[in-house]
Amino acid sequence: MFAKKTVKDVDVRGKRVLVRVDFNVPLAEGAVTDDTRIRAALPTIRYLIDHGARVILMSHLGRPNGEPDPQYSLKPVRRVLQRMIGRNVAFSPDIVGAEAAEAVGRMIDGEILMLENVRFDAGEKTNDPEFARRLAGLADVFVNDAFGAAHRAHASTAGVAAYLPAYAGMLLEREVKTLTGMLTDPDRPFVGILGGSKVSDKFGVIDKLLDCCDTVLIGGGMAFTFLVAKGLEVGDSIVETDWVEPAKQMLEKAKGHGIDLVLPTDFVVASEIAEDAETRIVGREEIPAGMMGLDIGPSTIELFKGEVAAARTIFWNGPMGVFEMTPFEAGTREIAIAVGRNNRAASIIGGGDSVAALKKFDLEDRVTFVSTGGGASMKLLEGSALPGVDALLDK
Repeated sequence: MFAKKTVKDVDVRGKRVLVRVDFNVPLAEGAVTDDTRIRAALPTIRYLIDHGARVILMSHLGRPNGEPDPQYSLKPVRRVLQRMIGRNVAFSPDIVGAEAAEAVGRMIDGEILMLENVRFDAGEKTNDPEFARRLAGLADVFVNDAFGAAHRAHASTAGVAAYLPAYAGMLLEREVKTLTGMLTDPDRPFVGILGGSKVSDKFGVIDKLLDCCDTVLIGGGMAFTFLVAKGLEVGDSIVETDWVEPAKQMLEKAKGHGIDLVLPTDFVVASEIAEDAETRIVGREEIPAGMMGLDIGPSTIELFKGEVAAARTIFWNGPMGVFEMTPFEAGTREIAIAVGRNNRAASIIGGGDSVAALKKFDLEDRVTFVSTGGGASMKLLEGSALPGVDALLDK
């Protein structure tokens, strides 16, 4: 159950609806190179215009220094949205000033206006009450559909909710329901797959998954901190020394709960991270000094694939190696293929590099759910508060 009121719980006809979307998309030479997050916002936007709302969109993009910066303008995003939604999207280069207010005043029911990047004002990231109040002054209702920014207590994600009735958009509702439902009522076996370079980034998620998973597979650079915790030498592989003791505690917790916490048995190693690197396949107890593990090896791939094939719920976050480079992509590719092939399982991808891997190997359509919020999904799963969700009206 989703405990917050949603956009469907309010009559929006004729109302000015301020919608926080997550249009923080990659740009190259002034063009959007990945429109996934824009596409994800379409159901809420379409619902609002179909029900006669005057839709005012706001988002951040990149990390401007609290002032206008042309390289982070939302104008390229506006062009993509217009094409996707098949209608004009007005644009205000102003965020909360007279020009923005005039643009809103000209709107009629069913129209869309996009404000410029909210991070062009320093008050956004500091959650300045005055900036939040001025944003709220543009509208009658606030809808937060930016799950990817919901873990941040910024003016446009949480601050405006102090001045307007605040509702969840369809994307935010689906994200929260899917991720929390996975933890509370999964079909079993439930297999968690975690990768990436740092245990510190995902320690809380590992802890939570050990409370509800049947099996947790650990790949990527974080595996070496666990192997050191087991007393192994790992050559020059990445290790977070401050996290070795917590990793030991996680191994003990898994054992105590009867959970299989599965570590790689072999690795692809090299002395450098490069496309032309000379690689070797070695067992996990045989990593030479001067070399580092940069992908899981073939035996580990088969081991992990077997666990994935037997699963009925799968959560995956983080690559198995440096998948951006050909010599080290096999582990991530094969796990992605295995997840995509298991069409009997609910497969949930937790944002970030896992999504990039799905795109690289053209497997996005083979999984059940792809989260748009890497950091937000991790915070939600580890049980941390999401200010952008907490600020919404309760059911």
